[in-house]
This record gives sequence, C-alpha cells and structure tokens, in this order.
Amino acid sequence: MQSRVFLIPMALAVAITAGCADPPTQQIQEAEKALKEAQESGASTYSPDEYAKLEGTLDTLRKEVSEQDGKFALFRDYGKAQQLSISAKSESERIKVATAQKKEEGKAAALQAQQVAEEAVKAAQQLVAKAPVGKDRAAVEAIKNDVEGLKSLLKQVQDSIDKQDYPAAQTQAKAIHDMSQGVQTEIHNALAKVGRGKPSLSRRP
Repeated sequence: MQSRVFLIPMALAVAITAGCADPPTQQIQEAEKALKEAQESGASTYSPDEYAKLEGTLDTLRKEVSEQDGKFALFRDYGKAQQLSISAKSESERIKVATAQKKEEGKAAALQAQQVAEEAVKAAQQLVAKAPVGKDRAAVEAIKNDVEGLKSLLKQVQDSIDKQDYPAAQTQAKAIHDMSQGVQTEIHNALAKVGRGKPSLSRRP
C-alpha cells in the first residue's frame, strides 16, 4: 500500500515534467512570424530600439530551446521557452501599433517637408528670372541649371514617399530647401549690387 502511495507523487512529477518536455513548436513559429511582421511594418526604421529588443528576445528563445534540446529527454523543460515565445508575440503586437503611429507621423512630416522644399525651389526659379545678366550671363545660366537640378531632386523626395521611406524623404527635402535658400541668397546679393550700380553676379566656389 505504501509503495502505491509513493508512486502517486512520482507519477504526478513525471506528468508535470512531460508537460514541458516538448518544445513549444507552434508558439516559436508564431514568435518568428511576429518578428517578421514587425520588420515588414517598418519597426526597424521607426521603432529601432524596441525592434532590437524583440530580436534579442527571439535570440534568447532560440538559445533556450537549443539548450533544452541538448538535455536528456526526462530533464527537458521548455517552460521558459514558452514564456519567451508569449513575450515575443506580445512585444511584436505592441511594436506594430507604435510603428504604425510613428509611420503616420513620419509621413505627415515628410509631406510637409516636401511642400516647403517645393516652395523654396519655386521661389528660387522666380528670382532667377529677375537675375541681372549683363556681363554675368554665364553665371546666371549656371544658377538656372542649379535650380533645374533642384527640381530634379524633388522627384527623389516623391520616390522616397512612394516607398514609404519617410525619414529619407525628410532628409532629401531639407537638403533641397537649404540649397534653394543658398541660390536665393546669391541672387538677392546680385540684385543688391545692381541697385548700387554694380551689376555683378559671381558664382559660388
């Protein structure tokens, strides 16, 4: 009778161990899928720190599974792996939501930067039309070419927006705006010289 009583807790222990003896294959696959979805949502760009943390969780999960796989079957325990897979899936959902919000904010900022750049290029074009020619015809033509080049660069901004690479679009738009401002300053200086009776338009170095 005593031996039977002794066998009951032993059986329970074996059952409990067996419950965690099999790798959480489905949960691991779901965690891997969640990481991929987070990456495709743009998390590595818009939520880099959170995405790196998620990758770390997946790496830890893989190492834990590998470690348990290397143990004798009776001593395997995938409980920690199960918890890690659940945590990874939860993190990925949170990251995707945060990324979607940051992406919309990035889009709005990129569109605004694009508009500012377009207005700056347009203003430069209008000033070029007023630029004094005289002996500086070659310099004026060179500046006109600069402005035409800025117009071409605006297409790159639109391409980045179409690809949903909003950080790149903002960077490109800001560069175009700054260059347009430089052209406008150069033309304003030339117009001021004309007003003082010194019609001269020198090229930038």
